[in-house]
Amino acid sequence: MAVITTGTFPGPAGRLEYILNVNESTTAPTRTALVAHPHPAFGGTMHTKIVFQAAQELAHQGMPVLRFHFRGVGKSEGAYDHGHGEREDLEAALRHLRGLYPLPVVLAGFSFGASMVVKALAAAPHPEVAQAILMGLPVDRGSIATEWRWQGPKAMISGDHDEYATVASLEAYFARLPEPKLRRWIEGGDHFIAGHHPEFRAALAEVVAKF
Repeated sequence: MAVITTGTFPGPAGRLEYILNVNESTTAPTRTALVAHPHPAFGGTMHTKIVFQAAQELAHQGMPVLRFHFRGVGKSEGAYDHGHGEREDLEAALRHLRGLYPLPVVLAGFSFGASMVVKALAAAPHPEVAQAILMGLPVDRGSIATEWRWQGPKAMISGDHDEYATVASLEAYFARLPEPKLRRWIEGGDHFIAGHHPEFRAALAEVVAKF
């Protein structure tokens, strides 16, 4: 069973709202996880189903898991900043999580959140990040960097019927990423992998266990 804590932490544009899930059966975690939510301008929140499912699975794997609201969402202060300030929000969340648990971080994001993970890792080496997981990366909705300053293990998980990323586009993007890397396409899954959450959770558990 998970112990759930809520609150806020300082962000670059004001306080940012968060939820922390901790598996009470894990007394000495070796890693933590941070999960970033989809697009704030299109209803994305830390309660989006696939973000919730990811947090549940990562907590099941024994990690304290932090979810947070980007600026202007829920109780988070500030206003949507077209991905610029949101990357800074993500880095503030990383600092907050590391302050709670000075452990290696599994950094995950869904859709827009995955894009923010890429932005953060392309901009700085982030030695605290042990693994990056890009879920529903919208590769057909704008340019997404493939040259990252961070050079750790990475994984991509998407539905093979994603409206914002064809399998061909996902494969092409994945091919440009340096090793080590893994990818899993969920058969029949749309962008939100609706109706395929058990398969998604199994894929997430698999890629986490690989590194």
